[in-house]
Amino acid sequence: MNRLNKCENLAIRSCKIQKRVTLLFKIFLMKRNSVYLFFVVFFIFSCQDEAEKRKAEQLKDLKKKEIVFSVINSSWRFSEPALNPQTQAIVANWSEWRLFLTELKQIPKSSIGAFQKKSKSLSQKVTDLNNNIPLKFAQPEIKSRIAALASKVKSLDLFINLDEIPDQKIVPLFAEINIELAGLARQMEELVQRDQIPMEDGESDMIRMLDTSRAIPTSQPKNNSRIN
Repeated sequence: MNRLNKCENLAIRSCKIQKRVTLLFKIFLMKRNSVYLFFVVFFIFSCQDEAEKRKAEQLKDLKKKEIVFSVINSSWRFSEPALNPQTQAIVANWSEWRLFLTELKQIPKSSIGAFQKKSKSLSQKVTDLNNNIPLKFAQPEIKSRIAALASKVKSLDLFINLDEIPDQKIVPLFAEINIELAGLARQMEELVQRDQIPMEDGESDMIRMLDTSRAIPTSQPKNNSRIN
């Protein structure tokens, strides 16, 4: 009988231990699940927060680009210089000049990307002005004017294609490009007008005298040979 009671007590104690272990295991699982749940919730909210930040940054960047586009769009104005008929006749066959002016007159409208493409094209066209310059204008002063114009156009191309477009540096360049373009046209007209000024009496003779290749020797070489 005593042995039976001992077995029963042992079974009851074993059952209680088993229940306690099961309860502890359930508590452990609940706590572990709670930790997992906490991390899942934290991750979800973190992702949502990052998404909101990215969205806010995108909206800010979009608004900034719209402002820059508006500023550039309102400032993109170039003036084609008027040339007199004589100068116009000389540049009539200068295709690089004609293509540059055509490119200059076309104003992009769709987006900041369109202005960026246009500035690259202008940069190439202004470089091409050094090709096939009419003989009348193939002078150092004309090439100097082209270089000054190209410098301004390439500055525009540089600034407008930066990730952060400095519109405060771009806006003055439009006026500066117009100034350099007018200066180039004025220099061409000065060369044309220079040839139309009649020479004064004796001026042509003076030019020939200054030309060393045509100068007349002032003394004859001595003849050192002796006559026997």
